[in-house]
Amino acid sequence: MARSVVPNYLITEFDKILSRKYFSKEVGPVRKEAFDNFIRNGLPNKNLEGWQNTDLSSIKKSDFRIAEIDDGPQETVDLSQYGFEFFHTIIIYNGHFQEDISSVPKGVKLLSNLEYLEQKNWKVSQPDKSPFDLLNTAFMDSGVSLVIEDGVEIANPLRILFVCSGEQKLMTNPRVHIDLGHSSSLTLIEEHVGKCNKYLLNESMIIDIDANARLEHIRIQNNSRSTINMGNIHIGQQNDSNYTFVQFAKGSRLGRINIFADLIGEGANSSINGLSLSNDNQHLDTNIVTNHLAPHCRSGQNFKSILKDHSSGFFNGRTIVQKGAEKTDSNQSNKNLILSKNALMNSNPQLEIYTDDVKCSHGSSTGSLEEDALFYIKSRGIDAESATSLLVHGFASEIIETIKNDIIREYILDQFNKWLDKSN
Repeated sequence: MARSVVPNYLITEFDKILSRKYFSKEVGPVRKEAFDNFIRNGLPNKNLEGWQNTDLSSIKKSDFRIAEIDDGPQETVDLSQYGFEFFHTIIIYNGHFQEDISSVPKGVKLLSNLEYLEQKNWKVSQPDKSPFDLLNTAFMDSGVSLVIEDGVEIANPLRILFVCSGEQKLMTNPRVHIDLGHSSSLTLIEEHVGKCNKYLLNESMIIDIDANARLEHIRIQNNSRSTINMGNIHIGQQNDSNYTFVQFAKGSRLGRINIFADLIGEGANSSINGLSLSNDNQHLDTNIVTNHLAPHCRSGQNFKSILKDHSSGFFNGRTIVQKGAEKTDSNQSNKNLILSKNALMNSNPQLEIYTDDVKCSHGSSTGSLEEDALFYIKSRGIDAESATSLLVHGFASEIIETIKNDIIREYILDQFNKWLDKSN
């Protein structure tokens, strides 16, 4: 199998980040080990399983550079333009944490990644399930760590806002750690926005959910159309914990989310959902591995895509039930709506079961709007454009309605309506 070549600019920029004196000396060996592993394998090519439909030429042929001090905001960031004014927000602007305008709710401990690693005595395993995890570890230049102590329930949502801006070809690699203590709870919004020239954002988020804790995680991917957004999310769940993930993706030229969910403790519950909207020449990828390691756990994967013009997408969902994970209850669904003859969607749902006494199902469907349904609606005096809009709304509503918070749900519904109105 041919190995993908590593672009020269990555080697140049890695030498640059190693030379920065303000990083702790303990970080250097961690970076170097990750980059050596990355160099050994290179960027994924289309022969690698799970990457057959992802065109990485825009990364391979570009010349991104790491962010410098001058790439930070030249004036105070106006948060009002990004909505959610009443939520606490952590702002990361072109890879620079904006401490002076960031805030967290009472009960959330906000640490730098260095403080987090020091508290853990540097005994923190680095993610390596995706080549872009290795790249993130080698270049991690920004990010935060959030710790919620045992029994602390955070009532109001917390947002991490990633802003990309400017004309430079920047590359940022934020690292986010989230630890939820026993019986704690949090609603987290992870939002990606901004107007910029070519931009590569490669984020790795590591989430540890202790027994009986709950995390609702909403990821809003609304970057500019010249952005590449690579998201790598790793979740470890203990006994009776709950993790709900909803992604709403409509931005970027190339967007790919890699989710690795480990149900480690008995009775853990994982629900991973998403809605992708693409037009023009966008490509949006969804890749999930849900790994059942304990008995009596439940998991669900429910992703939908709506595609127009020459856009394309890929769903690669995998559920693994390991030996000893009896009484697993798992379902997987991928449904895709094609609104243009030139749009393309690939779907690959998978089940791997290594034990008995489980209930697992999966399914996938891809097609256009039903002519009979359109005819029925139009026969009631509704014009063709409105009839199409009603059916598309009905298709998307199942995912949008999984969001419990009214303010967040209405915000996403408004974004969906704007996309639909613009696309019609």
